[in-house]
Amino acid sequence: MTAAADHHHPAGQPCAGHLRPAWAEIDLAAVESNSRALASAVAPARLCAVVKAGGYGHGAVEVARAALAGGASHLAVALVEEGRELRRAGIEAPVLVLSEPDPAAMDDVVGHRLTPTLYTPRGLAALRAAAGATRTPPVPVHVKVDTGMHRVGAPPDQAVALAADVASSPELELEGFWTHFAVSDEVEDGFTATQVASFQAAVDRLEARGVRPRLLHAANSAGAIWHPGARFDLVRCGIAVYGLSPAAEDTPRRPLPRLVPAMALKARVSYVKQVGVGEGLSYGLRYRTSEDTVVATVPLGYADGVTRSLSARGAEVLIGGRRLPMAGTVTMDQLLVDCGPGSRVAVGDEVVLIGSQGQERVTAWEWAALTGTIAYEVVCAISGRVPRSYLTTGERGPGR
Repeated sequence: MTAAADHHHPAGQPCAGHLRPAWAEIDLAAVESNSRALASAVAPARLCAVVKAGGYGHGAVEVARAALAGGASHLAVALVEEGRELRRAGIEAPVLVLSEPDPAAMDDVVGHRLTPTLYTPRGLAALRAAAGATRTPPVPVHVKVDTGMHRVGAPPDQAVALAADVASSPELELEGFWTHFAVSDEVEDGFTATQVASFQAAVDRLEARGVRPRLLHAANSAGAIWHPGARFDLVRCGIAVYGLSPAAEDTPRRPLPRLVPAMALKARVSYVKQVGVGEGLSYGLRYRTSEDTVVATVPLGYADGVTRSLSARGAEVLIGGRRLPMAGTVTMDQLLVDCGPGSRVAVGDEVVLIGSQGQERVTAWEWAALTGTIAYEVVCAISGRVPRSYLTTGERGPGR
């Protein structure tokens, strides 16, 4: 996702150059602080900040720079195109591609000095050919072993053989060997320990062949925070870098490092009207007013990532420091808010959909609970037509 971006705006104001009063406010100081807290918590392991999917909707380049400033040593992406974006922005830190690139993409991998993940002989052959066609230093490679999630990665025995083949290739350097957890956010589930044991057994078999990669890694955010024995040499933190817990907020968990949510979703009231008792609002007229009331229109909708079902599930927004209900079906470009009888809400008032205002707060995990998903999907779903505004260090708008 490529998000429209305004690199600075006065705190609490819509993005300059954008005509619709709606924006996602990204606090890069929070990203830097979160990265520093995570790097300290997992030391001596190093921190790899995962900035795929446009930095989980926050802006990949901007987040990458802030995470590196906070102590991350590595970055990770899902796609070669995402790695290429970082390199074109002048970012020089190691960039790990988390899935094996298509053979046709290996020239770009080599050309942009990305670190590919491999788990098939086909991928290894394609990378050897691309690396051999250039007179570059050996290309760093990480081999992924499937220890039970069964998404991608080679079975342990095959991963060990593949890693040994990489290590014997003069064009390549076996820098890393890794796996990924399936249930590390469910702290009491013993399967994470099973995966760690399977991974360690594969590492031992690789070492028996005389091969020890410099970077062993297994832990995502939940693994890094709640499974300290799984940190190895490097941890890959995504959601925690953005200040969100890797598990639902109402689920008992061991303590988190102090994390600060980096994204707030905001708009300004675009229209206000009086609506009589018993009137229906929005498509389907399913929301009926229980009394004469004031209804505000907000210029954000499901095309912006505000899930259509939120209003029917009891979602609320913040206006004037008060929680007020979304009223009626969220439409593609707009939503309605029932502000109550006698409300003094006015066009131009700030609306916080995700974030804080006064003493109240609406979180991405709150939306996730209402819609049966996870906070990861909520922030990633804020669409590219919502401009991102990036706060300078220490700057906070009135709704933060």
